Amino acid sequence: MNKLLPAPFLSLFLLVFWLLLQNTVSAGLIVIGIILAILIPLYTNRGRDFPATIHKPFKAIEYFFLLMVDILISNLNIAAIILLPSRRIKPALIEYPLDIVGEVPITVLASTISLTPGTITAEIRRDGRALMIHALNVDDHEKLIASIKQRYEMRLKEIFKC
Repeated sequence: MNKLLPAPFLSLFLLVFWLLLQNTVSAGLIVIGIILAILIPLYTNRGRDFPATIHKPFKAIEYFFLLMVDILISNLNIAAIILLPSRRIKPALIEYPLDIVGEVPITVLASTISLTPGTITAEIRRDGRALMIHALNVDDHEKLIASIKQRYEMRLKEIFKC
């Protein structure tokens, strides 16, 4: 590992993947692929400062599919709000207390919330013990907190053992 190639196997993978995506090989594509294979690991190198171990990979796959279903359902709910303007929305800013610890699991949870349409993680408290969540349509704050804890945070605790 050196300064130019901090992750040589990642660089090689990126180059090969780039060429496979192009479905052809030419000098220009190889040069562009080499440039990308060098620059991408250089710019993403800082992300390797936060290692995380996935203790239950099958639970992680289950989590991914749960998230995809939730994103689909949330998209349908947002579409209904847009298409039926008679529906009243109840936006809310909620402080969500965290039970999980660790930078990576908290980041995954915050990203999960932001990926789901209608909710976004607005802030992570400096001490890392709470998230500030903005939700587009909330009837009951406590119900939303309980739902996030049960659907996402509980599973992340299992996946990362935190």
